[in-house]
Amino acid sequence: MQKKIQSAPTIIYPESDGKPMAETDVHRKLMMDFIQMLEDHFQNENDVYVSGNLLMYYQEGDPRKSISPDVFVVFGVEKKLRNTFLTWEEANTPDFVLEVASPSTYRHDIGRKKELYASVLGVKEYYIYDPLGQVVPSFSGYRLIDGEYQDIEFVDDRLPSVVLGLELGECEGKLRLYNPNIGQWMQSLQEEVKTVRELAEKEANARKTAEAELAKALAEIERLQSESAD
Repeated sequence: MQKKIQSAPTIIYPESDGKPMAETDVHRKLMMDFIQMLEDHFQNENDVYVSGNLLMYYQEGDPRKSISPDVFVVFGVEKKLRNTFLTWEEANTPDFVLEVASPSTYRHDIGRKKELYASVLGVKEYYIYDPLGQVVPSFSGYRLIDGEYQDIEFVDDRLPSVVLGLELGECEGKLRLYNPNIGQWMQSLQEEVKTVRELAEKEANARKTAEAELAKALAEIERLQSESAD
């Protein structure tokens, strides 16, 4: 009797772990703003992938070996939409990670995640930020040197990122990215829209003022011409 050959079971890597994206609106908005700002900054780079809150599997064959960075950037991989990030199928692992912390997550962020990012994924730069200031320190950054994380020192109240070529710091009470090459803070999409609207309103008001002054000048010319004719 011939034995039946059974195929190996297909391993499923879930696209969701059932956990919420962020704890508060403040956390969620910060994550979304940072992803959008980084996507805009690297929009012309086809081999820079920006994402966040995406399940990342780091050991083939074991779906339990996963992590979901709040915000991350990977250089040297294709810029495309992904359902999950399988490290063994990619050319690189994250170079930059930002975790948006809270009292309930900080111990995990500074403990297991930090060790995993350093020893397993080789994340070159790792930042932890608590937008509500409920943990101490509320903002810290680490750079991977010889396999271990070393503290990144503040420069002008900002943490410089060698990987991104940008700096992370607070602007008007919010964590933002600063571009030292042009000396400007990067804006979120909502902030950009607000700036454009304000500029448009200023231009419209200036145009109305100019038109009113022109009409006044023309009226004065007509008056003077009329008096001269008399």
